[in-house]
Amino acid sequence: MSLTKKIIVAMVLGAIVGLSLNTIGGDIYDVSQKYVLYPLGQIFISLIKMLVVPIVVVSLVLGTAGISDPKKLGRIGFKTISFFIITTAIALTLALALGAVFQPGAGVKPMEVGSFEAEEAPTIVETFINIIPTNPIDAMAKGEMLQIIAFSIFIGFGLSQIGHKGDRIYALFEQANELLMYLVQVVMKFAPYGAFALIADAVASQGAGALLSMVKYMFVVLLTLLVHLFVTYGSALAVLGKINPIIFIKKFSPAMIVAFSTSSSSGTLPVSMRVAQENLNVPKSVSGFVQPLGATINMDGTAIMQGVATMFIAQMYGVNLSFTEMLTVVLTATLASIGTAGAPGVGLIMLSMVLTTVGLPVEAISLVLGVDRILDMCRTSVNVTGDAAAAFIIARSERGREEEIPSA
Repeated sequence: MSLTKKIIVAMVLGAIVGLSLNTIGGDIYDVSQKYVLYPLGQIFISLIKMLVVPIVVVSLVLGTAGISDPKKLGRIGFKTISFFIITTAIALTLALALGAVFQPGAGVKPMEVGSFEAEEAPTIVETFINIIPTNPIDAMAKGEMLQIIAFSIFIGFGLSQIGHKGDRIYALFEQANELLMYLVQVVMKFAPYGAFALIADAVASQGAGALLSMVKYMFVVLLTLLVHLFVTYGSALAVLGKINPIIFIKKFSPAMIVAFSTSSSSGTLPVSMRVAQENLNVPKSVSGFVQPLGATINMDGTAIMQGVATMFIAQMYGVNLSFTEMLTVVLTATLASIGTAGAPGVGLIMLSMVLTTVGLPVEAISLVLGVDRILDMCRTSVNVTGDAAAAFIIARSERGREEEIPSA
């Protein structure tokens, strides 16, 4: 059985076990969750996260150094950021439109909201100022992705400019990359067990009752994710990438499944890069530049959740958002996605800023907390797919590399 099939089987079994444990409850649930499911799931996530910072540094240095022409580097960077911003804006527009059509919050009796401590999001100016790290080692230790990306690009650009003097350093990074890709394969052998534990833990803690009360909200979010995946990305891949979107998704599915089980774009990065390079033949120079950048600033799935959640909360409290307020949601959430860590639950922090912008109660976030873990899995899969689609399309657009890209 292939690794993908093993992971799918493990996820199905995890859902069954999770529902069973939620129904049984008592000591059996407590012991299973505390001593089996939670440790297994966290070990798997930790194994992947352990490789994230080294892979981002090595990949970006190699990717930037491999694009020795500064004009080409600037061109690829412009294409990448433009693709991410445009698709994020489209994702939010779809979310608000489908939220207005299906009215997930209409008729829902306002629930007594709990307290949610919203972290203050940095301003756009602060985000750009903080891109340059004063201490790169400290940035790596803290996982400050934008600072790590900036430092790695800086090193890669320097290597590309000093020519043969940097050959030994470049060779060292190449050897480090081979080592890290091997370690990814080793970690992936543990993936079915990690996926089983993560799914079982999530379902066991949420239960069927909490999910049913928010079924319409979940339906709209999932529908929007599917539309964005197959229509937005599908159209871009067909028109710009010259590939059948179904073939693309089939080849990239191993990374999508890992993203679903971990709910972390950054955590899935080692796997998604390996799959893009090996299954989709995306050159390492493009993959190593576009995908780490996308894991930090491309959050289409999260943007969709924010749009639908905003409409849901507004409708539940009888607030009619004007066109100007909806436009504000699109702009705010698009800009907020820049510099947001690709970690589980980060979308809730971004959502608090969006709700504040349009005057909705931030405390209402507690209404969607119950089902957010399940939806987080789905939107993370969309996030990493968008990163890979961007890498594939940009690689296709770069003349001289067409022979490395598979035909449709």
